Amino acid sequence: MATCPECDAEIEVDEFDVDKGDQLSCPDCGSNLEVVGLTPIELDLAPEDEDEDDDDDDELEDDDLDGDDEDDADEDEDDKDGGVDE
Repeated sequence: MATCPECDAEIEVDEFDVDKGDQLSCPDCGSNLEVVGLTPIELDLAPEDEDEDDDDDDELEDDDLDGDDEDDADEDEDDKDGGVDE
């Protein structure tokens, strides 16, 4: 048995089926956990995948670019009118 560091739930883990560094999820709270010790079994929150963070950053950059496109479209319409505001 091991304890979830997030919600303190008891998790049944067979020490012969896991190795240090293995990841699993808590059946109660769903947290991603990593095996950090084998005798006794110790669990800690698994580090977040860096690739996921990069994807989020890319999405934000794409959103910023979309906003700039709208401003450019407004300027293009002004240019069609000869740039003269009436």
